[in-house]
Amino acid sequence: MSDEVWGAGTATAVGSMPGTDPVETARTVVGELPELVPFPELPARGVGADVIGRTAGLLVDLAVEVVPSGYRVTARPGRDHRRAVDLLRWDLDAVEQAVSETGAPRAVKVQAAGPWTLAAGVELQRGHRVLTDRGALRDFAESLTEGLVEHAAQVAKRTGARVVVQLDEPTLPAVLAGDLPTPSGYGTVPAVPEPEAQRLLREVVDRLGAATGSPVVVHCCAQRPPVALLRQAGAAAISLDATRLGEVSGSFADELGEAWEEGTALFLGLVPGTDPADRVELRQLAQPAFDLAARLGFGRWVLAQRSVPTPVCGLAGASPEWARRAIGLTRDLARLFADEADQ
Repeated sequence: MSDEVWGAGTATAVGSMPGTDPVETARTVVGELPELVPFPELPARGVGADVIGRTAGLLVDLAVEVVPSGYRVTARPGRDHRRAVDLLRWDLDAVEQAVSETGAPRAVKVQAAGPWTLAAGVELQRGHRVLTDRGALRDFAESLTEGLVEHAAQVAKRTGARVVVQLDEPTLPAVLAGDLPTPSGYGTVPAVPEPEAQRLLREVVDRLGAATGSPVVVHCCAQRPPVALLRQAGAAAISLDATRLGEVSGSFADELGEAWEEGTALFLGLVPGTDPADRVELRQLAQPAFDLAARLGFGRWVLAQRSVPTPVCGLAGASPEWARRAIGLTRDLARLFADEADQ
């Protein structure tokens, strides 16, 4: 399913953008990243616009509300849930308007919290995380999948573009390590075994890939993302922060090398997500990618054929000026990788 979705010269962004204006943001991403448009997210709008609230707005037959500790399951949709649904609807209208002004992009990437991050970020009625209840966990995974399939179909219909789904799993390493605190704060939620985490994620990825006819991307910006687990769960591309990897050696190097060897794409976060203190140069930004290819024994051709440059994470914390500049630098990196491959 990964044929011709991305390739040499393709750049994209992780998802979040600064500000609160969906129309202007949609015009920016559609105009600047037409090869793989990241469906814009504007968390500065508050409740329902952050990654958990926004994803909850996609759920089918499940609803959440805001309580002092965060998001909690509720019996029926209330003001908080309806706000998340409305924000997403306005964003879709904005993207459709931007596309009508510039023409259909090649592909659109829609983002949502993955099943483990969502289940870790929403509480049950008694305050425990959804992931602690196997039945609730499965209900949320199924509801999320159904909602994402519907959302992707709407985006495809209103943009005329192929749609790629990105599952954001920033909390997955903590889920695997047993580092999430319990409601009391005095203990931690037991670690989820890797086979169990992989199995659930695989079910979601497989259904999304089959429904969209496109590869699925999984994003995890931890210093040591679980690359092997994500590959085995069916991710056709893994999005990571290439500037945080540090010394790539041992089993982690093997995981990354096997990913590239087997054709898994790496979305390499290279451009700062917030305004840098000093001037940045293009080759300086590219150096972590060059170093990674060399460390893993690949020529620079692999960066054009099996990687996609992105900002290191979302751009929500950037100024509008830097967000535009960061997107431009990301495009420049894609062209640089293609030129290096030709040489």
